[in-house]
Formats: sequence, structure tokens, C-alpha cells
Amino acid sequence: MDRLRGNDRCWCGSGRKHKKCHGDVRVLQRPPVQLGAVSAPREVPAEIQRPDYVSVGSITTDTGYQVHTPEELERMRVACRVAAEVLSTTGAAVAPGVTTEELDAIAHEAYIERGAYPSTLHYGGSRDYPKSICTSVNGVVCHGIPDDRPLAEGDIVNVDVTAFIEGMHGDTSATFCVGALDVATQGLVETTREATLRGIAAVAPGEPLVRIAEAIEPFAASRGYSVVREYGGHGIGRTFHAAPHINHCITPGDSQRFETGMTFTVEPMLTTGVDSYRQAGDGWTECLVDSMPSAQFEHTVLVTDVGVEILTVDSSGRSPAGTLADLEAEATPA
Repeated sequence: MDRLRGNDRCWCGSGRKHKKCHGDVRVLQRPPVQLGAVSAPREVPAEIQRPDYVSVGSITTDTGYQVHTPEELERMRVACRVAAEVLSTTGAAVAPGVTTEELDAIAHEAYIERGAYPSTLHYGGSRDYPKSICTSVNGVVCHGIPDDRPLAEGDIVNVDVTAFIEGMHGDTSATFCVGALDVATQGLVETTREATLRGIAAVAPGEPLVRIAEAIEPFAASRGYSVVREYGGHGIGRTFHAAPHINHCITPGDSQRFETGMTFTVEPMLTTGVDSYRQAGDGWTECLVDSMPSAQFEHTVLVTDVGVEILTVDSSGRSPAGTLADLEAEATPA
């Protein structure tokens, strides 16, 4: 596929070269993210149900395709609605000077208020994740641990929320702007959101999983962005991370097919520079080697008889990660 290059006209229609517009490296460059101090894990009331990897120390649920009965699907909807509400509540607090530790505190309280357990808390076995959300700032691709570093004007931060309630997990994330953004970084965020929704819109029963990657990767390349290959979406429901692996880059042999009743995540990570990364010393934070900004959005979706439904929306059908109605509205001429 053809990737937009620096001397090509920018995708935005400005008429300028891409390297002087949305691909301007001088604007996009960021200093490497420095890890801050991480506080102790927050407590969860004893009456709130824990997932198996917390309560018994191992995953006991089925790790295959998460296909649901009607009763299970109703419980899944609850978990996904809670996740969407926690994401909205936490995202509303993003501002210059706020620390990601403070965002974690807000999210944790929002889970507890709804009777949900934060799925990330104490996930990972020997690599025990210590917080209730992931917060990935600027050049961090994913799995950033909330700490005492304040966000700065012009930063971007992905907030990744997973709620466990009624025996089900619901997983969603969005990239939030910290104050005013430069045009180039704003373009990355908007493109990543649209790429995610395009990937979701490509889901249909009986179709191969590669349809998601076919909708995401060429679109990202047409705007000069790379898609992180190693990380993808995953089945989710009774189990936090289950089959299938959802590729966001076109992969030969990706011929598994969507089944009606399946639930899984779509969560592409787009980068403005290289897509190679290395893990920080905390054993979780994945940092791009060039420190250029990366963005991600995520939804948990359901394969229906006729297509796909986004589950991680609030009671009014909205989400900071966008909806298929948003995608349709943006594609419709005014």
C-alpha cells in the first residue's frame, strides 16, 4: 500500500507538502516520557466481585471465542456501559497540571461507585499491574502506569479503562488532548479515532477478520501514519484477553471469520514516526524509540446477525471514542 510521503500534498487539502503540514516533524517531536513515582494500588471493597486472576490467582474462564447467550450478553452490556461511563468521567478531568495518578484516583472511584472491579488492577501474574487504568502519554504506545507526573499543555494521553462486573469485562479507551493541540498532533488523534471506527464498520458475520485491518492500515498510510503491528484487539467477555487476536495490519493467512454473538475489541495504535518501541524498566510501559506521539482508541464490539454493534457506550449511546453514527455523519456532505 502507498504511504503518504513528506513531499506529497497533505491529506487535509491545505495544498501544502505533508512535511510542512500534518507531517511536520519539528512540531511533532516530543522529549522522551520520563517515568514518575507510582503510589500503592488502591483498595477495592470486599463486596465487589473480583475476576479469577485476582480471587484465585489464575485464569479459569474459557480463553476461546467469547460468544454469548442472551443472558450473558445482557451482563456484557452492563460491563461495557460501566467502562464507557468511567472513561467519560476520567477523560473530563484531563487538563494541564493534572497528574495521571489523579486520573487513576478519579477512575477508581467511578468503578467503585458502580460496583465494578478495575480489570487491570493486579492483572499480569508476576508482572502485577498496580493501577486501575492505563495512561499512555505522547510517545508511549500503551500500558503506561499512572504516576505523579503532571500533564502539560499540548500533550496527548490515552486513557484505557476495563470494568469487571456481573462476571464480564468491558474494555474501551480514548486519546484525550491536554489543552490546545498543534494541528499536526490533532490530525493524528482525529485520524486514529476515524481509523478505529472504520475498522469496526467493516465487521460482519461470516466475513474474515482481515476486513478490520483492510479498513485501518491503508487509511492510516494514506495520511502518512504507521500502525503498530504487534499489538491488536482481542476477544473479551467472561475472559479479559481471549481469542481471537485482532490484527490491525493486513496479515497473510488471517482467515478466521466473525461469528454472530462474538465480542472482541478493536484498538489500533497509530504513530507519526516509526512504529518500533521498547519496554521501560517498569515492565509495562511501551515507548516508541523516536518518542514521536502515538494515539489509540478502543471499543468492545458485538457481531450481530446483520453487522456490528459498539457495546462500550453510555446510556445515551455516546462515547469519547466515537460511534458509528459519528463516522456516518462525518462521511455525509453538509
